Amino acid sequence: MNYKVPASSLVFEQIITKSRFITHIKRATNKAEARQFIEQIKQQYPDARHHCWAYIAGHPTATIDIGFSDDGEPSGTAGKPILNVLQHRGIGEIVLVVVRYFGGIKLGAGGLVRAYSSSASLAMDKLETLQLIASQDFVIDCPYNLESDIKHLLETRSISIIHADYTERVRLNISVPETDIQKLNTDLINATAGKVCLPIE
Repeated sequence: MNYKVPASSLVFEQIITKSRFITHIKRATNKAEARQFIEQIKQQYPDARHHCWAYIAGHPTATIDIGFSDDGEPSGTAGKPILNVLQHRGIGEIVLVVVRYFGGIKLGAGGLVRAYSSSASLAMDKLETLQLIASQDFVIDCPYNLESDIKHLLETRSISIIHADYTERVRLNISVPETDIQKLNTDLINATAGKVCLPIE
């Protein structure tokens, strides 16, 4: 379930046949965040003719939180072309809004599709991304005499302890990247002579 997400927000602008197209991209981890950003852009450019958008608010191929809008442009000429660009890039948790200031010259349906597609595509070319790595939470249950060895092992693997409970034994809540689970489990078994392992199902 590893995938790329926007590393930061981005703004890109181009002029096509006197119309001004301003593209805004932002990360949106859910549908509410995407909608909030769209409203924010509408308020930022209240005098623009159109605010066309698309979002994929989750995994790029597995989420159902997908939306798009032509916002007054002829049906199928703006929102869907923007969404097509997003889907072909394989980037998740993303919202893209193209603001259009009409320049007085009509582009026609084909021209609009090309204009919105290129605005989205050229902006995506400039977007910096980061790899999102899925992780799993585990509880390590160990005796006190092994705590320092286990903590040292977690530290060397850059795995942070979310929470620790100290009762008759030590319970450490940790979050482990899915790519590291098997290796960490092997290291735990070796470091504790088989006394401690991850509770892998």
